[in-house]
Amino acid sequence: MPSFKIDLSTAVVFVATAPEPKMVNKRTGERAVDRDNPNVGMSTVGLLVSDEGEGSLYQVTVPETGLPTSLVPGTPVAVTGLRARDWENTFNGEKRHGISFRAVAVTPLGA
Repeated sequence: MPSFKIDLSTAVVFVATAPEPKMVNKRTGERAVDRDNPNVGMSTVGLLVSDEGEGSLYQVTVPETGLPTSLVPGTPVAVTGLRARDWENTFNGEKRHGISFRAVAVTPLGA
């Protein structure tokens, strides 16, 4: 499925929620891994993106190799390789759809 680049060149981005491991199955504790490198776990970080007078909160999936341990809420960050992809699935007979966000790295500004 195609994905689309997101331009953050005019945006201000802050960490809204600290990174947490992305789980495939919360009951079993199975963690999501990077499709391109199965040895790398994935995490999800909440980012507040402010641009053109509007702010939005996005949950972004990032490989753990692209996340420093110093990310805490309120940290201004640079986001590398942010992409959006639409998705759709059926769960218990109910169709669901949305947009997922993935980045290569999230780095504190000034780092």
